[in-house]
Amino acid sequence: MNRIITIFDWLGGAVIMALRAFRMLPQAPRILKRTFEHVLQGGYASLPIVSILSFFIGAVLALQAGLTLQDFGAKQLIGTLVGEALVRELGPVFVAILVAGRVASATTAELASMRVYQEVDALVTMNIPPERFLVLPRLLAVLGYMPILTMVGIVIGWIGGAVVCKYVGVIGVEPAEYFQSVSAFLTTQKMVDSLLKAEIFGFVIILIACNTGLRTKGGPREIGFAVTNSVVYSLIAILGLDYFITKALGAS
Repeated sequence: MNRIITIFDWLGGAVIMALRAFRMLPQAPRILKRTFEHVLQGGYASLPIVSILSFFIGAVLALQAGLTLQDFGAKQLIGTLVGEALVRELGPVFVAILVAGRVASATTAELASMRVYQEVDALVTMNIPPERFLVLPRLLAVLGYMPILTMVGIVIGWIGGAVVCKYVGVIGVEPAEYFQSVSAFLTTQKMVDSLLKAEIFGFVIILIACNTGLRTKGGPREIGFAVTNSVVYSLIAILGLDYFITKALGAS
């Protein structure tokens, strides 16, 4: 029973923190600089790893699809399989996992340190709401860079698939044929759904990171526990939300 109460207390605290943060949206112009800094730290700095991972995800997808579909004489459908998989699932999910591992962990560590060393209390003493100064810029930033990271990841994943199709002899599909297959069943609505999924993932990840960091109590040892919990909670949230969002979008 105590564990259930703790879970609901944590969830309620996260929701209240988000509501307090967005209640301060009229003051957003005062935190534009901090928001832009978080965009650079979280989005721009994540581009290299997103690009590398996405390239090899697309390459592996194309290789596996090519080796399987060649037995059925359907190599022309490799692009469709890679394109649909990246847009519908792998693009937003893997980018969200990267953001959870890279950005959410750093966010939790920073905020937990500020809480443990009473810097958050100092902000409250100076009448600076932590939700406005620490939470809102991060939430606005992640809503800005998650769609961009996802689009970059999807496109580079397509390119990775095209490289494999071109240069792996047993597949031997030309880039023009591959990209024609990619676009054959791809619609604007599917891209919008993918970016919407990425936005939800990013928002929830940073909300979990901020809530976990600001609720940290104890000493330096607790900071490490908070970072671990934040990443674990984020991964669980990504995979759980992925099912329900996919089901909701499929039923709409």
